[in-house]
Amino acid sequence: MLGKESTIVIVGAGQGGLQAASSLRDEGYEGRLLLIGDECCSPYQRPPLSKGFLSGDFDAADVILELPEFFVQAEIQHLAGERVTSIDRPTRQLTLASGPAVAYDHLILATGSRNRMLPCQDLDLDGVLSLRTLDDAEALKDRMATAKHVVVVGAGFLGLEVASMAAVRGAEVLIVEATERTMERVVSPEVSQAFRRLHERNGVRFSFSSQVVAIHADAGRVSGVELQDGSRLSADLVLVAIGVVPNTDLAESAGLQVQNGIVVNPVLGTRDVAISAIGDCAAFPYAFDNGQCIRLESVQNAVDQGRCIAERLTGGHGRYDQVPTFWSEQASSRLQIAGVARRDDTAVVRGDPESDKFSVFRYRRGRLVCVESINSPADHMMGRRLLMNKCNPTPLKVAGVSCDLRQLLATA
Repeated sequence: MLGKESTIVIVGAGQGGLQAASSLRDEGYEGRLLLIGDECCSPYQRPPLSKGFLSGDFDAADVILELPEFFVQAEIQHLAGERVTSIDRPTRQLTLASGPAVAYDHLILATGSRNRMLPCQDLDLDGVLSLRTLDDAEALKDRMATAKHVVVVGAGFLGLEVASMAAVRGAEVLIVEATERTMERVVSPEVSQAFRRLHERNGVRFSFSSQVVAIHADAGRVSGVELQDGSRLSADLVLVAIGVVPNTDLAESAGLQVQNGIVVNPVLGTRDVAISAIGDCAAFPYAFDNGQCIRLESVQNAVDQGRCIAERLTGGHGRYDQVPTFWSEQASSRLQIAGVARRDDTAVVRGDPESDKFSVFRYRRGRLVCVESINSPADHMMGRRLLMNKCNPTPLKVAGVSCDLRQLLATA
């Protein structure tokens, strides 16, 4: 347990880093507390950037999590627009891009992730965008206001959310996806198909099992994309949404173990007792899959891990054992997921998959591991509770829409 004379430094001012700082104060930590972020603004929410922010329901002020006054009152030193260039583990010091060194007694890495790029992507080409930051969202919102032909590369959550917004604005939208279905990495075929139908009803077209091999321009502005089969698609706006890469360079150069993320133990500590990692950058043992090491891109995961690490550093057990949740709003539908599934998990449908309201319970070797719900918040809530309590209702019971999930939980 760290005392009054200690210093905790958090690298990364996203929701996980901010939550860790806030929770440390809530848990009674009285030492020096630094939160270092490479963006110049206050910490903000990322999920609304592809949803309400693009639609105009939110503006920049609505997504800000905490104003400068919060940091003054909580005695948290927020270094905005600052970048850590190296970690010296033996001396427990960080070097900042601006020059000075910062000493720490405990270091929390909440460095998040960055967008993947297409091999053919030109960062200077006008009209080819990605979406990660508030500045990205501002630029995308401006371009969507006038775009007529939009190509979205990637049919994951982000790509589908932006595509639905562009279609509502009247643009012709085509999604290019390298796999055979929407959101293939994270949802069942039944849910994939339901969202494909939803988007196609709204005029969005798909090109599956396709890859972009070239981006064409006219006078420095994007004019279209070329696919591997030689076909060309007109575009005055291209959004690249092909996933993210964890920001592990800082940890790796410091000699920490990295394997699809900064490897941590069940209490989120690295092999250096003075360094922990949380959020998108951390690969942790998943409590609901026999300790299998996974990395999650989820606000809930980052926030819960921020709370967890604060508890441990102030004397609590700090073992991370939460059921992860994910959500996406696309056109008129809301997808909620509890747990983590794999592609080959068995899918048991509850409700009518041809409708806009049903759930899919995913099983692995007879054990419930994930619940995917479309416009079914009650199923999502109960599914999460079943997973958290490690209840295992039979597929036959789950499939019966007349079956009361609350009764299943009570019985278990």
